[in-house]
Amino acid sequence: MNREGLEVSDQPALSSGRRFPPQLVPPACLLGALFLFGAFFYFFGGWTLSAPADLTICNGDEPQSLDPAIVTGQLEGRICLALFEGLTTRNAKGDIIPGMAQSWDISPDGLTYTFHLRPGIRWSNGDPITSADFLNSWERALNPATASQYSYQLYYLVNGEAYGTGKITDFSQVGVKAPDPSTLVVTLNHPTAYFLELTSFQTLCPVHLPTVKKYGNDWTKPGKMISNGPYLLKEWRLNDYILLEANPFYWRPVPIHRIKVLPTNNATACLNLFYSKKTDLIIDKTSIPPTLVPDLRDKSYFHSNPFGATSFIRFNVKRKPFDDVRVRKALALALDKKDIVDKITRAGEPIANTLVPPGNADYKPPEGLSYHPDEARRLLAQAGYPNGQGFPDVNLLYAARGSGTQVATEMQALWRRELGITSIHLRGQEWKVYLNTQSLIDFDLCLSAWVGDYNDPQTFIDMFVTDGGNNDTGWGDPQYDQMLQTSEMTADPIKRMQILRDMEKILVEDQMPIVPVYFYVGMSLYDPEKLGGFEPNFVDDHRWGEFYIPGHKP
Repeated sequence: MNREGLEVSDQPALSSGRRFPPQLVPPACLLGALFLFGAFFYFFGGWTLSAPADLTICNGDEPQSLDPAIVTGQLEGRICLALFEGLTTRNAKGDIIPGMAQSWDISPDGLTYTFHLRPGIRWSNGDPITSADFLNSWERALNPATASQYSYQLYYLVNGEAYGTGKITDFSQVGVKAPDPSTLVVTLNHPTAYFLELTSFQTLCPVHLPTVKKYGNDWTKPGKMISNGPYLLKEWRLNDYILLEANPFYWRPVPIHRIKVLPTNNATACLNLFYSKKTDLIIDKTSIPPTLVPDLRDKSYFHSNPFGATSFIRFNVKRKPFDDVRVRKALALALDKKDIVDKITRAGEPIANTLVPPGNADYKPPEGLSYHPDEARRLLAQAGYPNGQGFPDVNLLYAARGSGTQVATEMQALWRRELGITSIHLRGQEWKVYLNTQSLIDFDLCLSAWVGDYNDPQTFIDMFVTDGGNNDTGWGDPQYDQMLQTSEMTADPIKRMQILRDMEKILVEDQMPIVPVYFYVGMSLYDPEKLGGFEPNFVDDHRWGEFYIPGHKP
């Protein structure tokens, strides 16, 4: 086999030349719309679908980046975790399993992790992967010059936060050492039960530093990127497709040789591609039209499950009138969330009065604020805006993908109906621009969502520490910050969960820099007879190296 350009696998391709099995026939109510859209799409533009692939995925929008230290969105994370692999990874069920490290030892006090790398592991260009690659990549992610919004995932290391915030500049003081090429020793500030989950996260994946230094920001382009995951980047045609190919130097063979990723924020386009056999998997729930979900639910190719993610609103507390907690609470209390999930999202999403989704039996969340329009009107009047009079012009930022426009429009209507506010204007942006605007906190209100990075309430609660990389509200509270530090040093799990509960109460009842709206229900479309290795899990983390064609798994 030619290692410079791998031959196309002789395994049966999912996307080429297959007929619709009976279970993939679209519901009758969809045929007309899909036909008209498909005809328009065919004649007036669309993706280049000629690149051969064994699996084609509708993954959502065009990625913001493919740099593991930079990306923050779930859709980018999926691709990054196909290209890069950390010390640990996840299986199809979402369980942590060995990745680049074949084993590890944990000290009795839970503070020191010694990782032993697999022998003979290599980058996609054949260079050996060593413990120094992890050490230097973690330094890059922590370095303030990199501006990684997820750098705080390395604050668990001794002096990790001090280095990440510029208080110290000597990285040798940080709790990570590479005593030899196959060993990485990590020292934590305190025992962290979910640290092995963090080492599977994209921010902690290694990057090929010589390539980063050679090409600068261009290092993530095809022909330049060197990766260590199950796949390598073969092609990337902006707003067209991304083609991944099996990495010949990955430590094990992967079942599917070539994966093509189609970026689009048009859910109808994705559905048309699925029914016309041009894509095999719609993996992103925003790529399924919510109005058609009731017609799709009983189909064998429709799959749904709850997972650890929450839709919520961020307030920019630095801007009037949202610097007043009474205004923030009024908008929260006036929001009829059941109206939103029943009329707009329609996938059976539970309404959310708290940020942390259900799923951890040891955690009991606070009550949060429920729908109470009379109290909302009282608070708004108390803040100086009776019946919405005098309320300034503000913008509601949202990502113009999936049901984003409909949800934002419904919120605008609810605040008009319940509070008399007519000056909330909609500001939809395409995904990459939206992420940048949100990170700059250049908004008044922002419709957001968060998917848990690991199965612990802290993955939601620690986001809102003062000046946190993913805080994006302008809000901060020294007491809240101190409570997080206390929780991290608390060995008693019951006491720790109580502290986290008290912190969430500050978020969703007392100071309200955010308003939870609903908990997500994951949705995907694929034929289970044609694709295996896709299983529901709490963190909605589906590693593409786990996918296989039934009957042809190595």
